[in-house]
Amino acid sequence: MEEMNISNVDAAKKKAKVIPSSILMSFVMVTFLFSLWGFANDITNPMVAAFKNILLISNFESALVQFAFYGGYCVMAIPAALFIKRFSYKTGIMLGLTLYAAGCLMFIPSGWMMAFWAFLISYFVMTCGLSFLETSSNPYILAMGPEETSTQRLNFAQSFNPIGSLMGMLVAKNFILAKIDATNEAGRQVLRNTAPEKFAAIQQHDLDVIIGPYMILGLVVLVALIIFAIARLPKTAGEDDKTLHLGSTLKRLFSNKKYIEGVVAQAFYVGAQIMCWTFIIQYAENELGMPKTKGQMYNMVAMIIFVSSRFICTFLLKYFSPGGLLMSLAIGGFGLISGTIFIKGMPGLYCLVGVSACMSLMFPTIYGIALKGLGDDAKLGAAGLIMAIGGGCLMPPMQAWIMDQNAISLGFMELSSTRASFVLPLICFVVIAVFGFRTSKVHGHSY
Repeated sequence: MEEMNISNVDAAKKKAKVIPSSILMSFVMVTFLFSLWGFANDITNPMVAAFKNILLISNFESALVQFAFYGGYCVMAIPAALFIKRFSYKTGIMLGLTLYAAGCLMFIPSGWMMAFWAFLISYFVMTCGLSFLETSSNPYILAMGPEETSTQRLNFAQSFNPIGSLMGMLVAKNFILAKIDATNEAGRQVLRNTAPEKFAAIQQHDLDVIIGPYMILGLVVLVALIIFAIARLPKTAGEDDKTLHLGSTLKRLFSNKKYIEGVVAQAFYVGAQIMCWTFIIQYAENELGMPKTKGQMYNMVAMIIFVSSRFICTFLLKYFSPGGLLMSLAIGGFGLISGTIFIKGMPGLYCLVGVSACMSLMFPTIYGIALKGLGDDAKLGAAGLIMAIGGGCLMPPMQAWIMDQNAISLGFMELSSTRASFVLPLICFVVIAVFGFRTSKVHGHSY
């Protein structure tokens, strides 16, 4: 009887379309948002290294860019979910685009003030908007079509997120890092002490370079806001029910072990992703003496690998269980990060770049596993998974703090602080592998 039920589910999954023709245009519009927040994420990662050089601050202080950026996700996720429940997915998207554009345009006065704290506030406002976008768009994509193909549909939509990320990296490399004054940190230290006016002029030039792309991005987001304002998006099942049922919904979510474990796994995944991508530049610079623009090139290679692997892994989900594939890729990530830590030189950098192939499947698959079967609870449940992006808020500063320390002796070898810092993403992949295993062996009946 159980075998018959499984075959019926498989047959229904094959019959159901991933993207029915009736929702195609709406799907395209919402999928564009995945690229839009991917662009924001990856034009921002290299700014950690840029602000360190421009403002002559420590690794830990410069990593506060990520603390502010991903802090917006953490703080705004629950309010966003409640707002979406009270109104609609479309209204949530529009408010998200408004905050996104406002944060980008706030870079203009931040640069004029030459104040790092003002940039941090701009990043925070921007990602309050991104939190609304992700809290709206991810469950909307899941609910937009047949439930049997919801994870495939989300994986496909998420495949366009790294395309936006790659564009953000290209802009960061060619229009920010390449145009920032070439004076290195040591030279800037000398200028600050001997020619403060010249040092201030270089700082202002470099901050103006940073402002430009964010200002243009803000204008693009405003255009997207206008398009969504006039567009007609389909309603999903249960969207007309405006009653919050907050207490009972939270009770059901907290009693759902698969969901809670998914939130934890997502926090560690996002932490691993942001750490690996943010600090490729520092790894290339500190371990191999590469300039930041060349280090960013390796970041772009990692993103190309990520994009390619995302499409491949989405295809493989037709033949492998999501939990099993997730566990296998987490084990691969663990092995590659081990290489980054213990192998010196270019092989270590290649391992760090290669780990993107293993990360490609993780966010949407963890997301889909955690939300599957939650029904209308998915709106608030999605907020918990977006709050989990707070892993990208806390872990990069922790890794940066390790980078600021001295080298570590293991007895049989000495680890530079840069390589030793990657023990944090190593731990993250262990947590993800455990979740993948439990999804397959413990929660398999519910997925």
